[in-house]
Amino acid sequence: MGVITDYFRAADADTVVAAIRAADGLPLIIGEHAVFDGVAAKGIDPDVVLGALIEAIGSTIETTDIDDTWVWPTTARPDRNSPDDDDSWQTGPWVAQLPETTRDLLATTADDDLPAVAARWVRSEELEGATADDMLNLLTELVGLARRARDSGEALFCWVYV
Repeated sequence: MGVITDYFRAADADTVVAAIRAADGLPLIIGEHAVFDGVAAKGIDPDVVLGALIEAIGSTIETTDIDDTWVWPTTARPDRNSPDDDDSWQTGPWVAQLPETTRDLLATTADDDLPAVAARWVRSEELEGATADDMLNLLTELVGLARRARDSGEALFCWVYV
């Protein structure tokens, strides 16, 4: 079982929460509940693998302290040892808002640099088996999404489901 991740742009966390409620937790960029411009990025979690991308770009910014940026579920996070089986924190999906610095770093990465960034990114342990060409395609999509978000004054979010 893998981690399903979608990156998307939205005006703010309240807009995202309303969309999740309307979609009953279903994906927000594909299917009948598609309401946001986004990129399907299976397995590219917003903490570790996206962090490896930030390093591959050559930045030392912190991608995020993901525990502080969850916008969904909206309930208080339970003790890690005792969530109920039907608790949203146990079942997902989860949505995190990415820092503006991450959005802007992706948005300002030059197109000419993308092949070299993808080649460095694919060397990360978490992407074992992936090719630079595969990651270049995804990287190009993520950079485009970040540019559209920045240009429209929107934030980037990551929808996660296991």
